[in-house]
Amino acid sequence: MSGPLGGVRVVDLTTIVIGPICTRTLADYGAEVIKVEAPGGDLLRTMAEGSRNPGMSGKFINFNRNKRSIGLDIKKPEGLDALLRLIDRADVFVSNVRPEALARAGLDHTSLVKRNPRLIHCSILAFGRGGRYFNRPAYDPVIQSLSGVAGTIARATGEPRFVPMVMTDHTSGLIAAQAIGFALYRREKTGVGEAIDVPMLENMASFVSSEHLGAATFDPPVGPTGDGRLLSPNYKPVPTKDGYVTVRPNTNAQAFAFFDAIGRPELKTDPRFDSAASRTKNAAAYFEVQATCLGHKTTDEWVELFDKLDVPAARYNTIDDLLTDPHLKDVGFYKEEQHPSEGKIRRSKLANVFSGGARENETHAPLYGEHTREILVELGYGAADIGKMVDAKAVKIS
Repeated sequence: MSGPLGGVRVVDLTTIVIGPICTRTLADYGAEVIKVEAPGGDLLRTMAEGSRNPGMSGKFINFNRNKRSIGLDIKKPEGLDALLRLIDRADVFVSNVRPEALARAGLDHTSLVKRNPRLIHCSILAFGRGGRYFNRPAYDPVIQSLSGVAGTIARATGEPRFVPMVMTDHTSGLIAAQAIGFALYRREKTGVGEAIDVPMLENMASFVSSEHLGAATFDPPVGPTGDGRLLSPNYKPVPTKDGYVTVRPNTNAQAFAFFDAIGRPELKTDPRFDSAASRTKNAAAYFEVQATCLGHKTTDEWVELFDKLDVPAARYNTIDDLLTDPHLKDVGFYKEEQHPSEGKIRRSKLANVFSGGARENETHAPLYGEHTREILVELGYGAADIGKMVDAKAVKIS
């Protein structure tokens, strides 16, 4: 195993998206990740659309590559004992189980640090400790609603809506992976592990506030909240003769080249548009110019022209267009592989590059309990012990 996290052992007690995207990130960069699945397996195996066989949805496959799966019922003593043995040998324990449930099972940091002082224990929470929402259940739309994400769309369109991705899960999961990396670095210097809380609401409220607090940063406020450019109804791809293009000239050089390209050179001296500050102040008018002047050329013609002028622009891709995007094809973004149960599949590659090397032994998303037996053997269980655990329904072996 290689990659910057090579040699790091992670016990993954997470489900759905937020936890699995965190642990997949760790696995992609070389960590050994053991996915602990309760009876029935991760709900994402069956709740997502797109599947050839039960229990292996396309979404599950994309969030759980490079992991091994052990099926444990930790409500049974034998299953909990196996999980604790795993944690004893781990560097990192990640969960998105509500903290009170973890504490009842003896899986809170206070209990586990007595067994493994070097353990980094990352709890991904909906809401931070100490607040009135703490320990409430929540999924991505709940956080989008509370954090102001849906509110930004309402400001832009007049109607609150959710971003059509589980964006708060993705973002908070990646922040959790980042925090674990920070904690691993500190442990290298101190030799001591620690507990990490990653609350979804606070992280997403931070994102929205950093972007849109704006004039309310000052007390008293010097103007309204919100970035007027981002909240403009014209902040979207622009119609062309045959489709859409996105163009975003920000610097003077880019904006003036854009005005020349659309045949409006006089706008370079228009006081509304002659500087970055004036274009920001008059963002609505600036976006209106962009939205109404590109209909006489095709998307490809505009992209070619803007590329020559060094003006940031790109064609608009649908979800399906990603599969044929020429740049993504150039970099080999989509990889084809054979999955042992699902046959030929397509998945994205690791986007980032480390000169020190990447993970070499990439593995498929596991079947539920696919690695239970081999992991139990690694933990020191004998064949008779494993047989008793199977009979007690404390483990699942595929």
